Amino acid sequence: MPEIVYSSTVTSVGELVADFAEQGVLVWFGENAPPELHEFSIIHMPNVSNRAPIVGDVIKINENQFNVLAVGSVASENLLNLGHLDLKANGLTEPEMPGDVNVEAVSLPAVQVGDRLVVISQP
Repeated sequence: MPEIVYSSTVTSVGELVADFAEQGVLVWFGENAPPELHEFSIIHMPNVSNRAPIVGDVIKINENQFNVLAVGSVASENLLNLGHLDLKANGLTEPEMPGDVNVEAVSLPAVQVGDRLVVISQP
């Protein structure tokens, strides 16, 4: 049975987020992120943080679903401790950077305040 292992609500969207999304990257940070990161980040507040994504999970941003293909070595620690997630829609099955979480090479949605990020474990 699928289970929500991480869930968060967007509280702020930096002015450069749309430009990054066009390049296939969404950068997420928790609300304690330093102000210099806000310009290119999606700031969010988690309400469920049991664990970070693993390969095989599904990440949902509102109604958009993405299959997790690769997770970097520090991605879990970054998300759970800092709310930091580098979501890359590049289709790669090996992370380029230790903090990356890779999904299919698809268009990423425009993210707005109030949107939800959800990680769902697959049975």
